[in-house]
Amino acid sequence: MSTAKLIQGNAAIAQGAFYAGARFYAGYPITPSSEIAQIAASELPKLGGVFMQMEDELASMGAIIGASLSGAKAFTATSGPGFSLMQENLGMGTMGEVPLVVVNVQRSGPSTGLATRPAQSDMMQLRWGRHGDQSVVALIPATVAECFELTVKAFNIAEKYRTQVVVAPDEVVGHMRESFRVPEPGELEVVDRVKPTGDPESYKPFDFTPGAVAPLASYGSDYIFHVTSSMHGEDGYSCNAPDNAARRVAQLHTKLEDNLDDVIMVKEFDVEDCDVLIVAYGVVTRAARSAAAKARENGVKAGVLQLQTVWPFPEKAVARAAANASVVVVPEMNYEGQMAGEVRKVVGDPSKVRTVNSYNGTIMFPDAIEKALY
Repeated sequence: MSTAKLIQGNAAIAQGAFYAGARFYAGYPITPSSEIAQIAASELPKLGGVFMQMEDELASMGAIIGASLSGAKAFTATSGPGFSLMQENLGMGTMGEVPLVVVNVQRSGPSTGLATRPAQSDMMQLRWGRHGDQSVVALIPATVAECFELTVKAFNIAEKYRTQVVVAPDEVVGHMRESFRVPEPGELEVVDRVKPTGDPESYKPFDFTPGAVAPLASYGSDYIFHVTSSMHGEDGYSCNAPDNAARRVAQLHTKLEDNLDDVIMVKEFDVEDCDVLIVAYGVVTRAARSAAAKARENGVKAGVLQLQTVWPFPEKAVARAAANASVVVVPEMNYEGQMAGEVRKVVGDPSKVRTVNSYNGTIMFPDAIEKALY
């Protein structure tokens, strides 16, 4: 059994990717994610993999799309400005149902902003950054262990549903160090994509049946197939028929909507009897748990619902946890309360939702949350 070591969040993400079977990385270094690229450059060749430093983030996304279509588990890492540049090719990955994992270590913006400071201000971009009707999965770790575990889960989801998964820790989680033991092979589930086994001549790379995920062949195999960013039929070739477009777009959503129990992950802390519910994610979860513990010492029954999956939004989990609470507090390191709006949509009385926001490039402390609990 491996021994526990003091490890950084970004290092745990890289190790989680290797554990999941990732053997291709293409990226462009950008703080505060650069450690992931550095580790990939050092370790992937030892694992028989490939590291490529690209000229920019647009090329990075194109490279991992090509690598994934060639059969490799592929990933990249970036931060705010780079993630913005990746959106068009993320849309290409969506249309082609290409399994991809993108790490976006969130930092304070806009633009270059505070390049080494934390924020949680990319939450809406994670979901809606690409144009058109599309779906994506976004996972937010709060600990070093979760950096590893959610990265493995990200690859599993990407491979299983032929979709794009974004792992989006804030800078603090990416750079914090905690004691962590890397699991032995087989301790965590590792999922590989389903490949076709039938006649290569009859292979169709897409299946527009609601909820369906077609097997994915690899470029260079006996299965010759076409992928395009244009609207296409199940054979991969362009098709502009309205009924085909409707089936194509719907299936992109239903393959996730039909499997929310597999995709959505939350953690509950003293939620079952809480009068005050705190809904948090990322590093703010840690401050929220401290604030809730202090409130209980003062006679206020406070609990914390941690969102590990933020997209698709865990509506049922939030509604269930908030059902008996008189107050719901949503602390976030952004100006608008980007996830607070989603919480308001699903609680019975949106007027009971309170927000706590910080956007000065520093971590949120428990006392800021405590003030909103009473």
